[in-house]
This record gives sequence, structure tokens and C-alpha cells, in this order.
Amino acid sequence: MPATEQPAPSSTPPASVDPLVPARMVNEYVYCPRLAYLEWVQGEWEDSSDTVEGRHAHRRVNRDGGKLPPPDEVDESPRLHARSVTLSSERLGLIARLDLIESDGGRVTPVDYKRGKRPHVGSGAHDPERVQLCAQGLLLREHGYDCVEGVLYFVGSSERVRVPFDDELVARTRQAIEDLRRLAAAGEMPPPLEDSPKCPRCSLVTICLPDEVNHFARAAVAPRPIAVPATEALPLYVQARDAKLAKSGETLVVSVDDTRLATARLAETSQVVLLGNVRITTPCLHELMWRGVPVTWHSFGGWFYGHTAGNGHKNVELRTAQYRASFDAATCLRFAKGLVAAKIQNCRTLLRRNWKRAENSQPVLVDLKSDVHRAARAQSLPELLGIEGSAAARYFRAFDAMLAKDGRGGTPRFDFQTRNRRPPTDPVNALLSFAYSLLVRTWTVTLAAVGFDAFRGLYHQPRYGRPALALDLMEPFRPLVADSVVVQAINNGEVRPEDFVSVAGAVNLSASGRRSFIATYERRLGHEIVHPLFGYRVSYRRLMEMQARLFGRFLLGELPEYPNFTTR
Repeated sequence: MPATEQPAPSSTPPASVDPLVPARMVNEYVYCPRLAYLEWVQGEWEDSSDTVEGRHAHRRVNRDGGKLPPPDEVDESPRLHARSVTLSSERLGLIARLDLIESDGGRVTPVDYKRGKRPHVGSGAHDPERVQLCAQGLLLREHGYDCVEGVLYFVGSSERVRVPFDDELVARTRQAIEDLRRLAAAGEMPPPLEDSPKCPRCSLVTICLPDEVNHFARAAVAPRPIAVPATEALPLYVQARDAKLAKSGETLVVSVDDTRLATARLAETSQVVLLGNVRITTPCLHELMWRGVPVTWHSFGGWFYGHTAGNGHKNVELRTAQYRASFDAATCLRFAKGLVAAKIQNCRTLLRRNWKRAENSQPVLVDLKSDVHRAARAQSLPELLGIEGSAAARYFRAFDAMLAKDGRGGTPRFDFQTRNRRPPTDPVNALLSFAYSLLVRTWTVTLAAVGFDAFRGLYHQPRYGRPALALDLMEPFRPLVADSVVVQAINNGEVRPEDFVSVAGAVNLSASGRRSFIATYERRLGHEIVHPLFGYRVSYRRLMEMQARLFGRFLLGELPEYPNFTTR
């Protein structure tokens, strides 16, 4: 409805109960149908310098100003300037927020603000912008106003470009609206553009992954490097006993008994991790949820309880595909075999790189390679579990070979015999358990941010409070991230025997030891590697999000198999 409550035409019944198409999405559809589908149907969004600049350009017109009088009063009004007016039409199936409406002599003209400078093209502007403006003109006509042209105002060059609403542009606009509605109703995402110059600057390139999807369809296509926006945002860990986390302006404040311990800027915080008896104020929690910053909860010893977030991701299609696949035994087995094979392969690589014993590592490496082939040939999930278990036992029997021996007579600072947990009974197992808990938390938050239900897996069976999908996708990353962090922290002296406490046979990190180990873990997530398939550099933190999105492409049928990550 117009801002002045001018009633819309009511003689024609609504054409559909489907959601109204925003005019901005018509622009995106003409520019790239896949982009429009990702944003409108799947609810994806990612800021870029262009989108931030665009919001800045609209900061003035986004404030309500002026009134839009009824159509029969426009010619009686003085020169009209109505800002930020929302119009909709069920018949057109369209809704738009118009930046500015001008009138002169009874005729109204929509003015749409655009960032940047006027493009030097024959029509004065690119087709997506012209179609979006024409959609606004159609809405004005639908509400009874005389509208024959619009204006695009380019903020970068302070130029106005007239766009006549001729028959050709009107027909193209109506067709674009109808095509977008049909696309959404069909529920089939368009394929990515091929080697398009549009993709590198697109704000959703890290979500769409056009080159990566095309690479798997045609291996000869080499993906272009993804320009991931640099960010200073990092997790905030709070572990002080009886600590309180509160908000003060744009700052998070950690205090104990009203004594300030630390602060962190909200804009530089990617997530909040609370360990043990830590409380958070309601205004602070509200602000974090509004900003999309998750809060994860752990026991003091590091056991991951769960996380708090806002409304969550709107991509229902992704979760529907996830649930459907989780009930398909063949899909589950095919997916699980790839996970286990990749995990064993990465365990083998870690041993090969870090082997420190005098004896030859070849026997265990050969056995693990055999386990990889056995996992790929498994005929059932129980058989696969058995193969994974025997490979894990083989791997952990050799785990001690990666730990530095720098004590007296070459004795190790940390002695490791076998994997144990719940509770861990030695320092190395305590580190492994804590590292796996941190990795579960990282994957749970990543999957929720992408749009998955982290508690419905395909390999790990769902249990109460168990993030089964996070446990699935973290399998290949256990050796690459968690085990590697343990080896690095021990061998570099970042944790020492005095950093552990033992109570009733259970061993845990002290507060200072936990702080040092968390720093090692976060540093590992920021470590960049060259992707073995795509050839560009990417951090482990970014890689996990990429793998989650590729898993979504697999579930939605764009990829024939889920491409597990294995390092060389």
C-alpha cells in the first residue's frame, strides 16, 4: 500500500497467494537468475563493498519524507517530493520501496538512487536497473497514477538518466516478473554462470561458488580465486569463574564482581564462547542475536553444550534436502564412505609429515592406505564403522611418534599410550578431547550459519543433544585441525605438563593452559593452505564454510558427489 493509505485497485482478485516479488529481485533476476534465486528463495545474503556503498547512497532517501497524495489530487499539489514510499500489487505480484517520487503537472516520476557513476552505454543505463525502475512505474500505474518515465540518479557522478517506459521495456519487465515467480514456484535453482565477469564482484560469489560447481561438472574449468573479504572479527572466549558479559555501547565488557577484566568491540567479534559458570545479560544477548553473532556454551572443561543464535537461516530448501537425504540409506552410505576414506587419508598424511621415531613409518602408512581402499568398498554402515574403528586404533597406536621427545634421555614430556575419554586420563587425551570439542563447536556454528540443521546427520545417528551433521563433516578435519593443533601445542611448548590438573583420575587443562591451547587452535583455523582441487589459497576457517556450501550443492543435486577435502 502507498504511504498515504491510498487503496489499491480491488476489482481484480489476487492472482496468487505466493509472496510478492520485490522489485529489487527483478533487477537481480535480469542480472543473474541464480543470484535472484539465492537471495529471494533461499534467503542468502553477504555484504560486499558494493552493497555497503549502496546502502550509504540510500541513507538520505530511506528516511520517510513528504506524502504521496491520491492520484486525483496530484495535479492540484505543488511540486511533489515523496521519499521512501512502499507500493504493492497483488495483480502484478510485485512490491517495491520507491526511493523518491516526483510530480510536475499531474504526472509522477519514480527516481531510483544508484551507487557509482553513470555507465556509458547506449540506453543510458544497464538493463537490470531499467527493468527495476520500470517495475516501480508499473506499480504507480496500478495505483492510478500517470507515469510514463522514470529517472535513475547515479550518486557517484551526480547524474540523472531518463528512462522512458516504452512498450518494449514494459513487456520485458512484465516477463521478468513472471519468469522469476515461475522460477521460485518450480523450486529449481538456475545453474551458475560460466566464466562470467559478473561473478568476481558479486557479493554472493562465496555462497554461489560458480566456478567451483562448474569445475566439478567439467574438470577442465579452472576456478578463479575467490576474493574473500578481509575481516578482523574473531571469537571472544570467556572462561573466568563467575564472569559476566555485558554490552556497553558498541563494546562487549567482561567483568567479575564489577571489576572489568577485558573488552571487545562488537564489530570485531565473530562469535562468543562461554566456558563454565559465565552469565550474559539480556540486552547483550539480544544485541548479539540481532547482529547474527552466535553464543556457544561449554562446560568449564570444554564440553560443548550448544549454541544460541537469532531466528536462524531462512533456507528451508537446504534443510528439506538434508532431511530427505538422511532417510535415504544409499545416499547415507555413499556419503559416509567418502567421509571415512578422507579422514583416514588425512590421518595418514599427518603421520607422514610429523613422524619422529627412528623406525620406519612405512608399515603403518601402508596399512592406513589399505584402510582407505576398504572404506571405499564398504557395503554397509556397520561394516564402515568397523573399518573406521580399526583405522583409528592403528592411527592412535602411532600417534606418540609425532610428539617431540626432549626430556632427559630422550624421554617424552607427554606420554601417550592409547586414546581414552570421558574422562581423559592423561594430558594428551585431555588435549585431544578439548580440541574435538572446539572443532564440533566450530562446525555446528558454521552449519547453522549456512542453513543446515546441525543435529540431523547422514553418518552419525541422531541422539538427543548430539550435533550429528557437525560430527559428520568434521571427520576429515579431525587430523588436519584438531590433532595437528595438539601436536603443534606439545612440540612447540605452547602447553606444558604444569598446565594440567588431575582430579579423581580425570585430567583437564588449567585456565592458563586452556587459554594457550585456544590461541593455538584459533591460529590453526586462520592458517592458509593451497586448495588441492581449486588451486587458490584459503584458510581452514573459510574452508569449512566452503565445504558446508559444497555439501549443500551435493544435496540439491548440483554435484554428483560430495567433494571431501584431503590434503597432499
